[in-house]
Amino acid sequence: MDISLKFSPETLPESLLLGLLGMTVVMLALVLLMAAIKGQSWLVSKLTAGKHSAVPVAQPVAAAPAPVAVAAAVDTAVDLHDVDDKTAAMIMAIVADETDIPLEELRFTSIKRA
Repeated sequence: MDISLKFSPETLPESLLLGLLGMTVVMLALVLLMAAIKGQSWLVSKLTAGKHSAVPVAQPVAAAPAPVAVAAAVDTAVDLHDVDDKTAAMIMAIVADETDIPLEELRFTSIKRA
């Protein structure tokens, strides 16, 4: 028994029609898959609507202080060697953030350019 493809596009319009038919089938399959996922998501949200989540909600992380706000905190006791106030404030903020130590608890004695 010879099972072979009986339709073989020989002209450009036939080839374009076959390509369009293939893309249509793929798009329809994707739309059906999307509808199934949306329906499943809707069903799960309705079934679990009254139940509380066991996962705690994370609190938003506070942003690092802005360099301009920290620049006012640069103490005059800090020796700045070839470093302007804005750069010194940025270094202090980065050190405080990386070490997880509040800026008020850190004491800088000298900042110099390497």
